[in-house]
Amino acid sequence: MRPILALLPLVFLLASAGGRAAPDEAALGKAQNYPVPASVAQGYQEPFLVGSFSARDTVGAHCDMAPAAQPLPLAVGRSEPALRYRFSRREFTLDDYMQHQRATAVLVLKDGEIVAERYNYDRTPAMRMLSQSMAKTVVALAIGQALEEGRIRSLDDTAATYVPTLAGTLMGETRIIHLLRMASGARYVEDYSDSDDRFRFNAVARKSGLVAAARTLTERAEAAGQRFNYSSAQTEILGLVLQGATGQTLCQYVDTSIWQAMGAESAATWLLNPADHLALAAGGLNATVRDYARLGWLMANDGQAQGRAVLPRGYLLDMTDASHQPEAFRPGQMQNKGSTYYGYGLQTWILPGAHRRFALLGIHGQAVFVDPELKLVMVHTAVGKDAAGDASGNHLGAERDALWRGVVAQYGPW
Repeated sequence: MRPILALLPLVFLLASAGGRAAPDEAALGKAQNYPVPASVAQGYQEPFLVGSFSARDTVGAHCDMAPAAQPLPLAVGRSEPALRYRFSRREFTLDDYMQHQRATAVLVLKDGEIVAERYNYDRTPAMRMLSQSMAKTVVALAIGQALEEGRIRSLDDTAATYVPTLAGTLMGETRIIHLLRMASGARYVEDYSDSDDRFRFNAVARKSGLVAAARTLTERAEAAGQRFNYSSAQTEILGLVLQGATGQTLCQYVDTSIWQAMGAESAATWLLNPADHLALAAGGLNATVRDYARLGWLMANDGQAQGRAVLPRGYLLDMTDASHQPEAFRPGQMQNKGSTYYGYGLQTWILPGAHRRFALLGIHGQAVFVDPELKLVMVHTAVGKDAAGDASGNHLGAERDALWRGVVAQYGPW
């Protein structure tokens, strides 16, 4: 069962926008074979983006997660459906998309079978892609598992219940459920500039540790639980909670409770914070595209994998179902940077539509979209020009959403 790659038709392994040029190849380092940066500081410079986002764990310290002894096999469809989508009043194909946007990979999984798979910039299925904030959803899954096992007694407990060094601090006195919903109430701006709160939080964390960084958040803009305010710091606190509750590192706990249990085929890694060597919960996961697909498949099946329950179904619904969220966190109502398109569950984005759909999202274009009713998953990794995806004028986020809608339309109504 291990050599699953050998089963793949050549078209899946070599497909890269039909052999045509990918966007901005020269600027992204094609002539230098998409170099890996020499340091973390270089990782977000344009010539190093491709190499950094597909080999980030070779640059800095990381911890390892082992694959399953018996990986979940992903069959490959005999023929590829004609996936089409509409964008800017025109109809396009998946190959068109790979020419329009700086996607490193797109994989579509239907009923547990790979029906389409593409790679740009000479990336391959064996490479581990940086999750960015898709990791946040994995942390939430681990919190749910710790809750199921009784290691976390209640989501109404405060973070300091499990991280005593945060006692008396704003984050320490915030309930876990509010951290999961990005609703701590802390005054915090995350706009990916060199002067936002995220930048300052990370600077302290790198020098003095994550607990020290958490102590710098001292002001609430509003009461906890009232309003969504995206803040990677909240996920870092959840990582501390998980370690305090389980007595294991984030790597150790996710590896045994989720990664191997879901049937991962390849090893994965988690980047470590330099000062305290704790896993960077908010965005440090590195895994192959196919294992991200397996993760999406686990969630599409409400926590079932290879005939057994890996994760609690009720908690997964709390994470991903709009009807389980307070009104202010549902699609069409939740305010997020001028948009009400998405809702937010527990560290998971909720999409609008006639039935439950949700997504793991990360900056620069990382995403796993899941439709449990259609048993449909789409993995998308990228090296977008800007963190948000659309600020550069390339409309990555908007066209990616159109692609996902086109994939859904192949199998059912939106």
